[in-house]
Amino acid sequence: MKSTIIKKAGSLVLGLTASALLLGATGAAQAEYPDRPIGVMVAYNPGGATDFQARIATLASAKEADGKAISVGQPIYVTNKPGAGGRKGWNWFAEKASKDGYMMAAYNVPHFIAQSIVFDTKYNINNLEPVGNWGADPAVLIVGKDSKFSSATELVEYAKANPGKVTVSGAGKFVGHHIAHLQFEKAANVKLKYVPGKGGVGAMKLVKGGQVMAGFNNLSDSARAQGDIKILAVADLERHAFLPDVPTFKELGIPVDNSSVNFRGLMVPKGTPDSVIKHLANSVPKMFNDKKTLGKMKQTNSPVRIMTRDEVISMWKERQVALTELLEHLK
Repeated sequence: MKSTIIKKAGSLVLGLTASALLLGATGAAQAEYPDRPIGVMVAYNPGGATDFQARIATLASAKEADGKAISVGQPIYVTNKPGAGGRKGWNWFAEKASKDGYMMAAYNVPHFIAQSIVFDTKYNINNLEPVGNWGADPAVLIVGKDSKFSSATELVEYAKANPGKVTVSGAGKFVGHHIAHLQFEKAANVKLKYVPGKGGVGAMKLVKGGQVMAGFNNLSDSARAQGDIKILAVADLERHAFLPDVPTFKELGIPVDNSSVNFRGLMVPKGTPDSVIKHLANSVPKMFNDKKTLGKMKQTNSPVRIMTRDEVISMWKERQVALTELLEHLK
């Protein structure tokens, strides 16, 4: 009997020791985040402004100094899930993406917020967690290189004389381009026909190919394509350094504000461990602020606006209120 009790006690001690070791190993594994490459889901096609900038913004993710990570700590790769102006990818992300920090997503504001207001989406500002913002890309009004329009006012005059005849492309429904279109239509008191393209790249192709008379597109993509298009106006509060000769709509007497400016950054799904969010919130803005990354952004006409997690949370809340009111008046 005594021998049996000793054996059972020994087994209990061994079991407790094994459990303690397992818990210790689990804790160590969590503390080592990240220990493998991290994905970033982009809800738009390869080659578009979000995809293009996401690849630049994450270049310094694995950068080290003195053997220690000074950024995120692992390489970052991009995976694309385009469709429905971003809704396909963001619905997947909010519902099915892993919540362990190994799959982030690029966000676009006002896009995902406006869509969550208008459509029945799986995503909204309450089930996504931002970790940093890298840019703010205004929408611009563009026409083809051979267009008869040389200014936004000329286009407005033609649109007033020909209601519904002016076709205008954009990256999708209730993305920044569409919001700029709706604002322009109302502010100029004209009737236009909106033509959604397959992302910003598709929308740009429609303008270049003459399938539409005009378009709204990203300032960054448009600045790089100036040889093939004319840029007529910027939907922001002031002119941009990349396009110093292009006026704002407000300068032209057309009251379009900065509601359509495209904020871009990274986020994780709600439910991601606090320790992971804290790590990313601390390291992602440092990654965006890398000297070589900033140089590459400037070289490619990609507007930079770095914001911390807390700043992005505040921006999301402000945009939620503003877009709810704006869309109510534009619909």
